[in-house]
Amino acid sequence: MDLDKENELIQSAKHGDEKAFSILYQHYYPFLYKYLLKLTLQEEVSKDLAQDTMLKCYNHLHAFRGDSKFSSWMISIASRLYMDSMRRKKREKKWCKQVKATLSRQLEWVAQSKGIEWSDYFLDFNTLEPDVRIPILLRHYYGYTYEEIGTMLGVKAGTIKSRVHNGLKLIRKEWNEDGQSQRRE
Repeated sequence: MDLDKENELIQSAKHGDEKAFSILYQHYYPFLYKYLLKLTLQEEVSKDLAQDTMLKCYNHLHAFRGDSKFSSWMISIASRLYMDSMRRKKREKKWCKQVKATLSRQLEWVAQSKGIEWSDYFLDFNTLEPDVRIPILLRHYYGYTYEEIGTMLGVKAGTIKSRVHNGLKLIRKEWNEDGQSQRRE
């Protein structure tokens, strides 16, 4: 699209012509999506960010001064939305980690107050991702076979076996020869 046509469409869209914005949308969406796909490497995230970006462009079109190309303005909005989403995910991950730690301490306290034996291994076990933690628990605490766990979780038995193996390996890494945790608290 040439610059004159782009400017004409932008001005029309600023004056309420939704068809003009629709043309801008159809023209620039593939470019925006490809940019976000290269940035995120995730199709669904890219689609969501592209939609959010185009909505923001639509809602704030009056703020576009024309100092740059529309595509440059759009990419700057998309980039900020992506960075905001990454910051939000980082905060959520940190919050989840804090909640897990708090719950583990509470469970340990409850167990000790009721005279239940509590192992530091359990604290390390709780740091594992659920797709690893669940098969270990089902295999080594409840005694299910890999095939049974695979059926329960809808995953191949070989995948379950490798998750159990790799999860236990991660836990062992946290412990030295004396059985002492190497975690830094």
